[in-house]
Amino acid sequence: MAITSANQLELLQIADAVAREKMIDPGLVVEAMEDSLARAAKSRYGADMDVQVSIDRKTGQATFTRVRTITDEELIENEKAEMTAKAAADTVRSQGGAVFVTRRKIPIWGEEGKKVGEKEVRAFYLMKPGDKDAKRMEGVDQQTPPQLGDVLVDVIPPVDMGRIAAQSAKQVILQKVREAERDRQYEEFKDRAGTIINGLVKREEYGNIIIDIGAGEAVLRRNEKIGREAYRPGDRIRVYIKDVRREQRGPQIFLSRTSPEFMKKLFEMEVPEIYDGVIEIKACARDPGSRAKIAVISYDSSIDPVGACVGMRGSRVQAVVNELQGEKIDIIPWNEDAPTFLVNALQPAEVTKVVLDDENERIEVVVPEEQLSLAIGRRGQNVRLASQLTGLDIDILTEEEESKRRQAEFEVRTRLFMDTLDLDEFFAQLLVSEGFTNLEEVAYVETDELLVIDGVDEDTAAELQARARDYLEAQNAKALEAARENGLQDDLASFEGLTPQMLEALTKDGVTSLEDFATCADWELAGGWTVENGERTKDDGLLEPFGITLEEAQDLIMTARVMLGWVSPEDALGQAEDDAETEEAGA
Repeated sequence: MAITSANQLELLQIADAVAREKMIDPGLVVEAMEDSLARAAKSRYGADMDVQVSIDRKTGQATFTRVRTITDEELIENEKAEMTAKAAADTVRSQGGAVFVTRRKIPIWGEEGKKVGEKEVRAFYLMKPGDKDAKRMEGVDQQTPPQLGDVLVDVIPPVDMGRIAAQSAKQVILQKVREAERDRQYEEFKDRAGTIINGLVKREEYGNIIIDIGAGEAVLRRNEKIGREAYRPGDRIRVYIKDVRREQRGPQIFLSRTSPEFMKKLFEMEVPEIYDGVIEIKACARDPGSRAKIAVISYDSSIDPVGACVGMRGSRVQAVVNELQGEKIDIIPWNEDAPTFLVNALQPAEVTKVVLDDENERIEVVVPEEQLSLAIGRRGQNVRLASQLTGLDIDILTEEEESKRRQAEFEVRTRLFMDTLDLDEFFAQLLVSEGFTNLEEVAYVETDELLVIDGVDEDTAAELQARARDYLEAQNAKALEAARENGLQDDLASFEGLTPQMLEALTKDGVTSLEDFATCADWELAGGWTVENGERTKDDGLLEPFGITLEEAQDLIMTARVMLGWVSPEDALGQAEDDAETEEAGA
């Protein structure tokens, strides 16, 4: 099949029709045609020859050219597509005056054979310039002979494509059009991640719903559907664009109806104050299809955030509930004070007392006996949602359980002080009542804090602290001796940050030297969790009984490695920063 004057214009008409159908740039279709014709020409002239085709955007005329790049003689690999500057100059001279020079953009190819850009070079056309070439020649040096990097271009006869070549050209065009369509779809949706879109259900595949979103298809996975929802082809559906990824088989658009962000966006559509930024949803937790909690705050003191989200006679919140298949929604006021916020989050249960442990990000809640089941909720739903909303681990106790636990702790601490400090029960109870929980606090606290106890003068306080310190020193000496018997070496014994009791625990497990310690993993010291067959198993850490955290374990291990010369201080600091960034990202 030859490209004759009769079907030249038809090329442009086909390109325009395909572009309209696929909603892509007509220029991309023409480029695909040029590429397909160039490949067909290479099958005739040889694959080593650099054949390029240019289709005139007005007339549809296809011009076939051979391009040779001027390269250093030692770097020439393909003699059909490259030549030396001397050979190029000889070729130009042999043409007489039938040569003109213009600027030409040539492609830059990446590692995978894909075009990654273009660069402009001087192009020597081995032909007489026509009227249309005069403008292209303006401002271009016509006298300087060819230099490295320039190209020589000469026109070659167009090819007559047989059936196989025509089929190959068709496949190239289809592939290029598909790639352009995928790129267009990705560019259209990549910035729409995090928004709500309406679509039509097309079909179901293995529990996943394929949805027509106008410019393409998207998938609503089984785990992103609200449990009892069922859809039929043709049903309209409102979904949240959770993620858009560029993949080998084209852009993949993942949708969700269970994401907390979906609920936030629904409220933003129903509540103008949220859209305007007067009210903000600070946190959201969902048990999709069953129940949800959102925490809201108003930046205008005259607007009630809860009332604005509920709406007149519940109209606003009811619209969201209807969209989410009847999911019950608790709207609570957000508060900077964590205990107050938690009390709000546990509604409708009444809370008697809250104890916050900032260091371990845990919170203890005490409720009346009759409120326990309400606070926990069906299958733990209420406390689970409150935990997700506040970001804290929550322990719920009844008043009776809390009283028994406090009494047991009181008795244990009283017995500790009686046995170690040789005190009578009354005096030991005074120490516990003042908040002392262990011997270290008694031994190293400021004397003034002991003097506030009734009946304690300076001599008594000094005696208490002396007894506590003597006992602790005896315990340390005993633990250190046990560690020595277990094979403790001097380099580990002198390592800062480890108490004698920690050394005893380490040596019992065979960690006797600084080198042994440096090879430990952080979870081996501080403890962690292992997932096997979908079940989490607790791994006890050697130093976990001493309250050491993962961060502290990482610091100790890295310090040991620096002391041994395994890593430099700079590398250790960089590793610590990387760990911190990873932890923040995970949070």
